Amino acid sequence: MKIFPAIDIKDKKCVRLVKGDFDNKTEYEMSPVEQAGKYKDHGFKNLHIVDLDGAITGETVNLSIIKEIVGKFDLKVEIGGGIRNFESIKKYIDAGVEKVILGSAAIKDKNFLNEACHKFPNKIALGLDAKDGYLSVFGWKENSNQLTLDYLKEVKDYGISRLIYTDINRDGTKQSPNFEETAKVAEISNCPVIISGGVSSIDDIEKAKELKNIEGIIVGKAIYDGDINLEELVKEIDA
Repeated sequence: MKIFPAIDIKDKKCVRLVKGDFDNKTEYEMSPVEQAGKYKDHGFKNLHIVDLDGAITGETVNLSIIKEIVGKFDLKVEIGGGIRNFESIKKYIDAGVEKVILGSAAIKDKNFLNEACHKFPNKIALGLDAKDGYLSVFGWKENSNQLTLDYLKEVKDYGISRLIYTDINRDGTKQSPNFEETAKVAEISNCPVIISGGVSSIDDIEKAKELKNIEGIIVGKAIYDGDINLEELVKEIDA
C-alpha cells in the first residue's frame, strides 16, 4: 500500500478545503516545500500535490514550487490541478514528477486523454472527482452530467497508468472514504486505483488494504489536524 500525504497549494501556502469549497479553507503555517521535507524526513516515498491556483486558472501557477520539491527531496510526486494541455504536462514531466493527473480536461475531451496517454506513456493519471455518482469538473464547481462508472468504461483502454478516485462529499470531512463506490471503480479500472477523500484514521488505511486493485491512499486533512500520527502512518507503507 502506497501512502500519499497530500499538499494542496493556494497562494504559495499549504491549505485544505472542505468538499472542495474555496470559501471553506484552512491555511497552514508550513510552506509546501517545508511540508514536503517533513514527509520525506518521516520516511514517506510518495506525495500527492494539487495546485489549486492552477485548478482555477488552467495554468501551471506553482511550477517553481513543484520543481523545488522534486529537486530537493527524492519523492515520487503526482501533480494535479488545471492541467489542460500537452505543454503543461511536458513542463511537469520535465520537472521530474512521476505522474501528471488529468481531470476536467480529460472528462471534457476524451481525445485529449487518449492522446496524452500515448504521448506520455506511463505518466498520465486520471483524476475522477465524483459527487453522488456524477463527475465534477473545474475545481468541483461544475457537474459534468456524466456518470463516473459510464465514463470510466469508455476510457479504461486508453493506457491510463493510475486512477485517483475522490468522493467530493467526503473530501476534507474526515468521515472515511466512500469504500463502496471506490470498489466499483477499482473493479472496472484497467489500472491501479488511489483512494482519496475523507481519510480519518489508520482504520481507513487498513480497510483500504482489503480492497482489490488499490495501489494506495491519499491522506490530507487528518494529518494537518493531528488526527493521524505520521510515525504510525508511515508504518502502513507496503505493510
